[in-house]
Amino acid sequence: PMSDNTKQFEWIVLIKKNLDLLFQDDPNVFVAGDLLWYPVEGKVDLRVAPDAMVVFGRPKGDPLGVNGAARGSYVQHREGNIPPQVVFEILSPENTQREMDKKLLFYDRYGVEEYYLYDPDTNRLRGWLRNEIFLEEIEDFSIYASPRLGIRFDVISNPMQIHRPTGEKFLSYDELDQQLQQERSRADQERSRADQAEQRANELAERLRQMGIDPDQI
Repeated sequence: PMSDNTKQFEWIVLIKKNLDLLFQDDPNVFVAGDLLWYPVEGKVDLRVAPDAMVVFGRPKGDPLGVNGAARGSYVQHREGNIPPQVVFEILSPENTQREMDKKLLFYDRYGVEEYYLYDPDTNRLRGWLRNEIFLEEIEDFSIYASPRLGIRFDVISNPMQIHRPTGEKFLSYDELDQQLQQERSRADQERSRADQAEQRANELAERLRQMGIDPDQI
């Protein structure tokens, strides 16, 4: 299942959709949520579905070039043998320590470069960054920025805040919708001002013509 509760689901959506926005202009960054990843050809039982993952060097659309088609899974040998470089997991009360230990080993073994594990109930973030050999736990998030994503984590805030490289925070669906409404309102106001200015210019031109003056000659 994608999530065990609404809090976990909201965090998955927040991270996935904000990563979509972060890389929306780069056609070769693929972002997915709860998508099965098969790292080894022929081993269909060897798979995991990260809550969110980012793959650099792979197109957003179908890897076989079918326009508009969505991936049903991430089959690594069909994707240039490129593993997801960044994965996120959001803990729920149903997750066991054994389960999460197995996921860490899986991500370590199959080439993940950055792994972030967040527990929204305790507001605890853990992360691992690949060194030359294996995934090593991140000790201090106050001085840390994701090498691949450029994002920063504010683990002092409760709940945790995630910030883009520009400093803007990741926004919830409601906040994104509110921002969109504000942008639409500003655009409507600009169009209204432009229409009013055009109307005043047309009225002035008409007065000049009534006075026998050609406004195009001024």
